[in-house]
Amino acid sequence: MFSKILIANRGEIAIRIIRACRELGVKTVAVFSKADRESLHVTLADEAICIGEAPSSESYLNIPALISAAEIADVEAIHPGYGFLAENPHFAEICESCQIKFIGPKPESIRLAGDKAVARDEMKKVGVPIIPGSKGTVKDQEEALRIAKKLGYPVIIKASAGGGGKGIKIAHNDGKLISAFLTAQTEAEAAFGNREVYIEKCIEEPRHIEVQIIADSFGNVVHLGERDCSVQRRHQKLIEESPAPGLSAKIRRKIGEAAIRAAKAFKYENAGTIEFLLDHDEEFYFMEMNTRLQVEHPVTEMVTGLDLVKEQLRIAAGEKLSFSQVDVKFHGHAIECRINAEDPDNNFMPSPGKIDVWQMPGGPRIRIDSHGYPGYSMPPFYDSMLAKIIAHGANRQETLAVMLRALREMKIAPIKSTISLHEKILSNPRFRQSGVNTKFIENVIFGAGKSETSTEEKGKK
Repeated sequence: MFSKILIANRGEIAIRIIRACRELGVKTVAVFSKADRESLHVTLADEAICIGEAPSSESYLNIPALISAAEIADVEAIHPGYGFLAENPHFAEICESCQIKFIGPKPESIRLAGDKAVARDEMKKVGVPIIPGSKGTVKDQEEALRIAKKLGYPVIIKASAGGGGKGIKIAHNDGKLISAFLTAQTEAEAAFGNREVYIEKCIEEPRHIEVQIIADSFGNVVHLGERDCSVQRRHQKLIEESPAPGLSAKIRRKIGEAAIRAAKAFKYENAGTIEFLLDHDEEFYFMEMNTRLQVEHPVTEMVTGLDLVKEQLRIAAGEKLSFSQVDVKFHGHAIECRINAEDPDNNFMPSPGKIDVWQMPGGPRIRIDSHGYPGYSMPPFYDSMLAKIIAHGANRQETLAVMLRALREMKIAPIKSTISLHEKILSNPRFRQSGVNTKFIENVIFGAGKSETSTEEKGKK
């Protein structure tokens, strides 16, 4: 095991990694921007180094500053957390060239999975179902029109180097396709420095199901069950749960097996997630692979009893997985709510600022992952997520009751937060009956009542 690592991240995920390291006897080095000087992860780490100004481009995305900090602190490894440089193959290569272990997959695996168009082709080779679409990237508008007519509308245009919901557009006819294609290219170039896009048949109102996998450097790959991430706003997940409600045993087995085939195709090592779309007929299709630890990893930890960050560290240190597939047991149900510093009543306007009231829920079966505290000033420069509440129960019904109780105990002021939105979602009859898909927020929570009715009538037909 390592004796000291640097955490190339901030906020709650940096704290999550610090806690795992402390239990393993590993010292930690936090990095922080000038805007994060008072952040909790700076206080909790064994050492802390300022790496630049507030903008992430001058701090958390500044590779030379991160490597300099690692060399000054004389660490053996770097954990990237999620976001920022976690899925940057160049950063992983730089770490390797400096004899610093990157706690994650190999650069070539990140690069292969990161090119969505190439990843689709790899999945097809190993028999993982993919959504019908273009073969590779689409060069121009004329080719886009030919492919769309062949697939049939609606179609979805996606950035080849995409992620986080950026560079994604849906078109329902030829006229909309041209503008969507050009907009997706522009967004992709701005977000990823790569304007290449590909086209898929749009699966309307699917469920979003992802499978947590973990693999060592000895060829052992295990899946740790699936999570339902269908409750989303603009492709950003709000609520995640495991196991996925209403999934048949047959599909659960098949999707787990497909995830393992996918991980092996990518020659994957460490923790990662294979993401799928599930249609109304329970047919599932590969969407993408996230080559990092996910925000929602605590959901899997709650139902398996495993510590994914500790497993990441052990694998990176050269150890074999300490368990096989038959050793993985699932217990009860878990749900995670992401609490963001945003105003849901004002088009989700970010709400940075000082927190005077900070009351977190407690009691049995509740876990809080957060970097907030009374007096903390939420900076405006980074992601707005302030806390994650994870509830666990014997079944989904009990878990919903635990989570609602926890949300009603939680108070954050004077800044705005999404606590009330989560209460509204969890109290909704459609959600409680497991009848949700990726359009749930748009059609049911914020849509007109007729949207909910029309969906029900469509289901009856």
